[in-house]
Amino acid sequence: MPPSFATCDLCDAHKNDSSADFRVMPPVFRDFGGVRKFCGPVVTVKCFEDNTLVKAAVDSAGFDDTPAGRVGKVLVIDGGGSLRRALLGGNLGAAAAKNGWAGVVIDGCVRDVGELAVLDVGIRALASMPLPTEKRNEGQKDLAVQVQGVWVRPGDWLYADEDGMVIGANRLI
Repeated sequence: MPPSFATCDLCDAHKNDSSADFRVMPPVFRDFGGVRKFCGPVVTVKCFEDNTLVKAAVDSAGFDDTPAGRVGKVLVIDGGGSLRRALLGGNLGAAAAKNGWAGVVIDGCVRDVGELAVLDVGIRALASMPLPTEKRNEGQKDLAVQVQGVWVRPGDWLYADEDGMVIGANRLI
């Protein structure tokens, strides 16, 4: 069952927030996954044209078990906006779906678009690019990242639907 929220309603409720606890992502991301509406607590990775840490993340459990039930997490990847290499493709997208991730948001590219489109996971990225990354074992995880000018921190909550994506410092619904 898809989560019950609308980013427009969240924006209406928080439009006067001056604390920076509520942020709106710019409308530059495209849908690539089979799930269009998703939300969850954020996990971050920062990497540039090397998806070693992306693979490690999607190969791990993408959910938290809570008293209210299982909650899928959202992997936010600061890929530096690179349009030269794909940070996620069919194999890693399938791993994200299999391991319970609610979504993956990439400030960069994906590949294997046809394969991603049928996966049970939300995937947003800037564009598609068939060229894979090089594996240099570089990058960082679990740190505040800036994605298209918006700060995203581990533990924030990301909400994505047909209208866009918003970030809350805490769970909003």
